[in-house]
Amino acid sequence: MANIAHEMKAIYVISYRELRKFIREKSRIMGTMARPILWLFVVGGGMSRLVRPVGGINYIQFIFPGMIGMTILFASIFSAISIVWDREFGFLKEILVAPISRFSVVVGKAMAGTSISMLQVLILLIFVPVLGIKINALQFLLLLISSGMLAFSLTCFGILVASRMSSYEGFNIIMNFLVMPMFFLSGAMYPVKLMPPVLREIAYANPLTYGVDGLKNILLAGASGTTMGPEYPAIVDFAVVAGFLAVTAVLSNLSFRRAA
Repeated sequence: MANIAHEMKAIYVISYRELRKFIREKSRIMGTMARPILWLFVVGGGMSRLVRPVGGINYIQFIFPGMIGMTILFASIFSAISIVWDREFGFLKEILVAPISRFSVVVGKAMAGTSISMLQVLILLIFVPVLGIKINALQFLLLLISSGMLAFSLTCFGILVASRMSSYEGFNIIMNFLVMPMFFLSGAMYPVKLMPPVLREIAYANPLTYGVDGLKNILLAGASGTTMGPEYPAIVDFAVVAGFLAVTAVLSNLSFRRAA
């Protein structure tokens, strides 16, 4: 029991350190929030002039779940870059020689990335009434659960990559090569069913596709069966994200143990 309490305290300290670093970096907060807001109102506002509303859903409302997915994707994966920084500056060695398990280090980093993502999601949800999207208390709760699961799984994916990288530059190159295709092939900006066949098949293998679609099932449930609505049943989205979470959690822990 004492050992479990010790590990839980270690997870809390690691998570708290990362969260404090994020809150102190005002430019990082503004930068991460500016991206989805610009896409939502600049790109979405322009495209809404070209795309007609379908099922009572306009284009800006359609991409809003995608913007939440974008926020989670960038915040979660790039929060894992702290592992690379800690390795370069020697702080990771200090953590590893501490009397805590490496599993606790991974969980602490993953919880920190999830917390940072969820803070940004909560800020983004301020625009729900502005966009004319109506959600009740149950939908809000489901939205937080879905976002939390997606954030944790993507943070673990970032840790899986970061644990194998030795430089900040290398991590950025690899992640940009992965992150942008994941975003554009997730159905965030345009429906997966309207993609060319080859891209559609890639989108089906993209876990973010199901994360974004799960958010559409919550926020755009009234547009089900239309082009602007969700592509898959909610249970399918939940199952895929849950499976992705389980796989990335296990692999990130194994990779960190071997590489750290």
